[in-house]
Amino acid sequence: MSDTFKTLERAAGDSRFPLAGILDAIRFNVDGLIPAIAQQHDSGEVLMMAWMNREALEETLRTGRVCYWSRSRGKLWRKGESSGQQQHLQSAALDCDGDTLLLQVAQTGPACHSGRRSCFYVALEGDEARIASDPLIDPDTLYGKG
Repeated sequence: MSDTFKTLERAAGDSRFPLAGILDAIRFNVDGLIPAIAQQHDSGEVLMMAWMNREALEETLRTGRVCYWSRSRGKLWRKGESSGQQQHLQSAALDCDGDTLLLQVAQTGPACHSGRRSCFYVALEGDEARIASDPLIDPDTLYGKG
């Protein structure tokens, strides 16, 4: 763990630190990415997990519109640029190790490419997997296919 995060462990509530130094201390993985968990700000519902690089995080903090790094596309991905289902940042927090982000967001419509509100819809129960929710929007409609 970096010295920065060791310092933060002992900091009093409402202490302030320059953002640039915190961003420099984030523990991005070998691919330069950090996992980012998106949670609906008013209900606490966990919507999705995606990846951010520093550029995506800085853009998100600057604009308030959540931007991720798409590993499959190899480029920045502004949530909702294809589907129109955007995420607007309400707050962002790093965990104590500086290696995971929690984003409190205002999600418009479904967060999942399957058309469901949350990506976490496959419930593992005993010896079965149960689909816990129906799509809000057909994925073909959501992405203009078909």
